[in-house]
Amino acid sequence: MTRKVSGCALRPMPIHERDPWRLQYFDNIVCPENVFIPTDDADAYRWNSRHRGVYNKLFVAESQGLKCAPHGVEPTHYPVFSKPIVNIEGMGVGSRALRNHEEYGRHYHPGNMWMTLLTGRHISSDFAVIDGNVRWIRHSIGISRPGGTFDYWTIEAEHLPELEEYCAAWIRSHLRGYSGMLNLETIGGKIIEAHLRFSDQWPDLYGSGWLDAMVRLYSHGLWNYPDSDRRTGYSVVLFGPHARQYACPARELTSRIRAYDAVSSLQITFHPDLPAASHSMPPGGFRLAVINVCELSAGVRARRELAQAFGLEQGDLRARAPLHPRSAAERPSQGP
Repeated sequence: MTRKVSGCALRPMPIHERDPWRLQYFDNIVCPENVFIPTDDADAYRWNSRHRGVYNKLFVAESQGLKCAPHGVEPTHYPVFSKPIVNIEGMGVGSRALRNHEEYGRHYHPGNMWMTLLTGRHISSDFAVIDGNVRWIRHSIGISRPGGTFDYWTIEAEHLPELEEYCAAWIRSHLRGYSGMLNLETIGGKIIEAHLRFSDQWPDLYGSGWLDAMVRLYSHGLWNYPDSDRRTGYSVVLFGPHARQYACPARELTSRIRAYDAVSSLQITFHPDLPAASHSMPPGGFRLAVINVCELSAGVRARRELAQAFGLEQGDLRARAPLHPRSAAERPSQGP
């Protein structure tokens, strides 16, 4: 939703962020008081009544001619991918591949859907959009692990022309009249999810002044970001096993990691005062931390230190060296 404000006082305020570990990005951003910029899908859904239909994943699949149907209409072929038709919480909850009729019956759930099991690179793309037309694009490529988790994301400096053209055409067709940020997730060049917001996991890797440009988009309907210092970055993720109660690592360690030259930010991505089971997490693991860096080796080193602080052993989930990007891209993958 775009709110235009004239003659109102400006004050430092966080962009509407539900995850306290990401407030670090927005504390010093100056934003008009009556402009609402979502980073969470619940807020984005609430504030965009005209375009909230893109959260219907059955519609997203149908709009691209992909084979799909709600549970209750059995697939005519296998394997397929199953997930909730609408999942505002995200994190891959309730999603899985179905290999045969028996698995379909075992995991049948009203409100879920199945669709073509896509393969290829899982890419998260942020778009600045004015009246359904794309004005800026940045892509992040995920190196996936089992169970809806990711080893790390590469925030690409380069453009992906074929994907950009495909997504821009879909946006023009289905988001006419929308102005603001948009995130699309794709696998193998097909859109699997749409979010009326940007990716708040790595805005610090988009370049100096990017957040201010985003505020201008929402407050004035303009996009004038020069984007002159694009460089590749990495968002490295640490997952641990489920069914554990985790405590935050020592402040001395997190301060030391944040001080590394190549580290842009560190997020401890859970609430230590809440039960672990109350967090929305993918089936493959409990997300403990995200380290944003300009050098991948620095992120891997920081993750290793954090894994030790959390008491993770060598065999625990995701506390290991990253996959080669090619090996991840060659195996089947599907987003939530």
